[in-house]
Amino acid sequence: MILMMVLAIAAVMMSCGSKSNGQREAQELSGAGATFPQPFYNAVFEKFAEVHGDIVAYGGVGSGSGVRNLSDKIVDFAGSDAFLSDKEMSEMDAVIHVPTCMGAVVLAYNLDGVEELNLSGELIADIFAGNITKWNDPRIVAMNPDVQLPDATVIPVYRSDGSGTTYVFTDYLSKVSESWASNYGAGKSISFPVGQAGKGNPGVASIIAETKNAIGYVGSEYAFAQNIPYASVQNQNGELVKPTAESISASASGSIPDDTRTSITNSDASGAYPISCFTWLIIYKEQNYAKRTKEQAIATIDLLQYVLSPEAQKLASEVHYAPLPKKAVDLSLQNLKAVTFDGEPLSQK
Repeated sequence: MILMMVLAIAAVMMSCGSKSNGQREAQELSGAGATFPQPFYNAVFEKFAEVHGDIVAYGGVGSGSGVRNLSDKIVDFAGSDAFLSDKEMSEMDAVIHVPTCMGAVVLAYNLDGVEELNLSGELIADIFAGNITKWNDPRIVAMNPDVQLPDATVIPVYRSDGSGTTYVFTDYLSKVSESWASNYGAGKSISFPVGQAGKGNPGVASIIAETKNAIGYVGSEYAFAQNIPYASVQNQNGELVKPTAESISASASGSIPDDTRTSITNSDASGAYPISCFTWLIIYKEQNYAKRTKEQAIATIDLLQYVLSPEAQKLASEVHYAPLPKKAVDLSLQNLKAVTFDGEPLSQK
């Protein structure tokens, strides 16, 4: 009897979920990419399923792998913390970038008794270049005069996988350190000269949490979730700033290009946290590929429009990200109008 009741309930639920708002068949969508926004995506995609009936699977495999999956046309969308370069875009069919939220790359650390740590961009660059090897280096001490720093070896921690988080971090270092720019530059994958490597933001955060005297760069959500201390970073105005919704949003106070591909690291805005970023979902402009159906394409547009909605953007703040500025939302909704299936526009908004 109990089994029959369970089966009956399941049948009702399947029949209720077989339509999306009564307009089309519910779809299954898949995406892959950045681990940095994954907690936000998990929450938003779950809400989207409740609203539309569509199921969205997302694999946090890193921005580099996510873009490769899109390039190979085996996913409906890619997640990336780094916008595609002109060269990358020239090697693919036309794509559209849709920013989804804003976040920060933080310098998380594990130092006994150190609750507050101040760092500048040049100090961070020299730590990850191996030029600063001790926590009580005079330059770190000078920025932290009231902190008892240990006479211990600094253990930098970095990403082992191709990563938008690495791109954002090294893009920032390239702006604040001529030495870093000339020796290493910015990229999703960098040959760091010292330290330990971890896979994904969760892997880096885990190594930091378990390793005394470690410091590493992670998406802010992972430092918050694991309660790992993170540094205040000096911005262009000389202000020591912690990542908050307000300081991250301040970084996006400047102009945004029509295609939304922009870096907001090292912002000169007052109160800006200097390692802030947008994160994007990337889709093909022409949605008829790899035997996808028109309903899949419509569901993909519905998903992106939902991510840009006030409901989803409010959720960003609740899970420790910053919502998009209005201009980024408006530009993205306009850009989605250019998405087609067999050359016919899909977006109705």
